[in-house]
Order: sequence, then C-alpha cells, then structure tokens
Amino acid sequence: MDIEVIRSVSQFEQMAEQWNSILKEGASDVPFLRHEYLKTWWSYMGGGEWEEGELYLVVARKDAIFDGDICAIAPLFFTNNRQGIPVLMLLGSIEISDFLDVICPPEELPAFLDNLLDHLDVECPFPWQKLDFFNLLEDSPTLPALETAALKRNWKFHQECLQHSPYVPLPGDWEGYLAGIEKKQRHEIRRKIRRLEQAGIPFRWYIVEDADQFDAEIDEFMIMMEQDEEKRAFLTERMRLQLRETIRAAYNNHWLQLAFLEINGEKAAGYLNFDYNQHIWVYNSGLNLKMREYSPGWVLLGYLLQWANEHQRKSLDFMRGDEEYKYRFGGVDRFVVRATVSRV
Repeated sequence: MDIEVIRSVSQFEQMAEQWNSILKEGASDVPFLRHEYLKTWWSYMGGGEWEEGELYLVVARKDAIFDGDICAIAPLFFTNNRQGIPVLMLLGSIEISDFLDVICPPEELPAFLDNLLDHLDVECPFPWQKLDFFNLLEDSPTLPALETAALKRNWKFHQECLQHSPYVPLPGDWEGYLAGIEKKQRHEIRRKIRRLEQAGIPFRWYIVEDADQFDAEIDEFMIMMEQDEEKRAFLTERMRLQLRETIRAAYNNHWLQLAFLEINGEKAAGYLNFDYNQHIWVYNSGLNLKMREYSPGWVLLGYLLQWANEHQRKSLDFMRGDEEYKYRFGGVDRFVVRATVSRV
C-alpha cells in the first residue's frame, strides 16, 4: 500500500465519489461515514463540539502506485481530547455521530492498520500521544486488527464499553414483527394506533418528499424538538446549522427519512431517520406536547416499523442510548466502544 495524507479541505471535498464507493465495500457501511455527512461535520466541527482541530486523512492506494485507486481511508483529525491529551480522533467524534470507524474492506484491515501505525509513528507531524477512537460497534473487525497492530509494536491498546445501542431486527412482515415482541407491548402498539384511528378526527402520517416544502418541514421539526428542555439546550445556533445541513445532505443523496404524524392538521410527532443500506437509523425525534393524549411518538414509530417491514428493511436501528421504549419495541442490545492506542 502507498500511504498518502490529505490535509486540504478542498481535496477532501473532491473525494466524494471514491470515498462513498470504498465505504460500500467497507467493514462498517454506516451513514455517519458518508462523505457528505463527514464533510458537513467538519465544516461545523460537530456543531461546535470542538473549538479547533487539524484535518488528517490517511489514504491508502493499491499497488503502491500514487495515482492508483484508493482502497482505504482513516478519516482522522488532530486535537486535544476531553482530558487535554493530544490525540488523533476519527472525524465525527463524539456526540452527534452514533457509529464511527475507519473505511476499509474487512480483508484489507490488517495490512491497512499496520501501514497506518507505521506512518503515524514516523511521518505524522503532530505530537500525538494516543489514537482515541470513539463509537465503534463492538463487533467491528477494526478492533481486533487494531489491537494486533498495536501489540506488534509493544504499544498499549485499551478498549472500553461506552453505551448501549439497541436495534430491532425486522422479518419483513408487520404481523411477523408484532408476533416477535412481548405480548403486552404488542397489545399497547395496536391499542394506541387503534385509538387514534377510531377517534373520529382527521390524521395522517407521511414521509417528506416535497422539495418545495423541505426547509419549512425542517423548521417545524426543530420547533417540536425544542419542546424538550434537553434538546432545546442542545440546539445552539451552530448545532442548528450543522443539523440543517446534515438533513439537506442526506435528502440530496437519497438517504433521508423525515417523517411526521399530523392530527387535526397540526404536527404531533416527527422522526428524523436515515434510510440507508437497507436499514432505518433513528437519529432524532420531536413531539408536540399538546398532543400527548394520542401518544403520537409511539403511533408514528409504529407506522414507521410497519413501513420498514413492508419495504423489506433489515432492521430499525435505535442507535446509542438505553431508553426503555427501545426495548419495549423489540430492541436487541449491543454496545459501542472506545478504543485507544498509546505509544510507549
């Protein structure tokens, strides 16, 4: 492998086609590693999570030919982490990108990570003390390959569990899905949907498709988010810009699922999901508290699960967080981890 470093934002911006092509073959093909997502994340430094950082994309090319095809990417940046230690981190770290990883086919990971560590040890210009990788899924093949590459050099490797990250496997059939969850919860989903459907009031749910209304729909989604005190604090001005551009990027690249439930002509609930790689990734939600009597969040989630089954999606991924409702809807537990490598 021939290793190349990209530090220019303009070069980063030009990599979209190759980047996303490699991701499709990668060990972790998730929306948070898409070029358009990470380019937006870097533009706003995670909505203001990071005050400063230096872009450091490490690219491997095939056959040791400088102009050959890219075969792997370590999307890194240099900064001081929360403990004040100079580190190299994955683009997207930490708070708003649920799953991160390097971008590489599984069979190439051992060679790529070996070359990566050699390069970082000798040629990286930054005084990094650790690789500090957050939000890797616990079954990522990057983890054992990175540990092997680190221990080969007598470097320290450490892995720690961070958060629950449940997902719902989907059988491709609504009744089959309901049959697979607990009886009490199955009854609750049906009861709440039936209560709205039999209430004698106009309602509808829909997935946003109208480009002319798109910006207004984003505005209304954020208004609902703001009704939650924690989410209102989260939505700083910079985070709003980050979120809006992320939503627009996902829409333009055909992996957005922004859905609403309306009751009596008024938005009652909304879900901001990513419909990517045959999975639904539940990113955020908003509720109109005036409509709580209709359980709009549960009802809309029920409709979305029905849609996902009917459209043969493989899972509905609740991503990070161990909120009770995720398990009541059939969530299967797993975890995201943090991996660090220290030179000694």
